[in-house]
Amino acid sequence: MSENFALITGGQGDLAEALRVQLIGTGFEVLSPGRSELDVLDPASVDSYFSGIGHLDLLVNNAGITGDAILTKQAPSERNDVIDTNLKGAHLCSQKAATMMMRKQSGHIINIGSYSALNPQTGQTAYASAKAGLIGLTKSYAKELGKRNIRVNCILPGFLETKMTANMAPEAVETVLKRHQLGRFNTVEEAARFVSFICSTENISGQVFQLDSRV
Repeated sequence: MSENFALITGGQGDLAEALRVQLIGTGFEVLSPGRSELDVLDPASVDSYFSGIGHLDLLVNNAGITGDAILTKQAPSERNDVIDTNLKGAHLCSQKAATMMMRKQSGHIINIGSYSALNPQTGQTAYASAKAGLIGLTKSYAKELGKRNIRVNCILPGFLETKMTANMAPEAVETVLKRHQLGRFNTVEEAARFVSFICSTENISGQVFQLDSRV
């Protein structure tokens, strides 16, 4: 068995695939289940999946959806899905992971956040709220788990050209690009390399890292 074992939620996305490749390349054994295997909205699914894992060194809470809509027009069910997937799902998985990591007094939880938590766009009430909550979860967990040698950090990977953003109107993409001081977007590969880097450190916890050039 590999010395280091990682779990990436939301395993069917482009970022998850880049993370999987990068982590395998640095010696991790990686599980990256999709929703059919691990539904982060379902406590029973989370319980069942984690019960089948022997040990865990790294959890990457990557599962997420956008679901943008104007505040007065967003259906409650849509709002709940966005908040539950992005925040509640991370909380449920982190609880299970932390319990496993506490047994061996080590581990690392990385939450994949969003720049929208800091500077939301119109129509992102639910998404921005959930991602802002993820930053709060990161800092709170870091305080609780630090004495057990468990680190918790949050990565804001930036705007990534993935299947999740492929349906955006070209003019909307151009507007986002203009906010980047370097005139280019981050990539899933670059984000994955940063995650790999922070995993190689030992003394960083409770931090939020923005990986693009928006200021």
